[in-house]
Amino acid sequence: MPNYDAVDLALLAALADDPRATTVGLAQRLNLSRNTVHARLARLVAAGALLSFDRCIDPQYLGHPLTAFIELTVRQRDLARIVEEVARIPEVVQAFGHSGSADLRVQVVCRDTDHLFRIDAAILRVDGVERTETSLSMGELIPYRLRPLIEQVRRGLEM
Repeated sequence: MPNYDAVDLALLAALADDPRATTVGLAQRLNLSRNTVHARLARLVAAGALLSFDRCIDPQYLGHPLTAFIELTVRQRDLARIVEEVARIPEVVQAFGHSGSADLRVQVVCRDTDHLFRIDAAILRVDGVERTETSLSMGELIPYRLRPLIEQVRRGLEM
């Protein structure tokens, strides 16, 4: 069970609103001392509550405007090695283990459909990947967000 309180949740909500906020800015916004914010942030980092800021970089800026999802069916006994090899492909930006008909769901970014075809082929060359199924993203409709969840958790603490 996570160990957080109302102050931690207020800090997380402020970071959800402005991920680049400074410690001083957060302290002013939340009416807390800078040292309190600094200590709370350090504890949240140590607890693994804060994710990487990489997700803020738009792959379009890097010349990769297309996003696709590739579902992989793999030999289960080789899963760890397969994940390591797939992670070496620079266009793979995220992967999840799956239940259901596919074992992994890999998010990739690419320049165009030819590039996507080559990425898919590179994944298929990984020993133990048995098959893939690819779908092209038509656009992000709900961006990654946690603010509504933080608010729901905060309301639960108030009850």
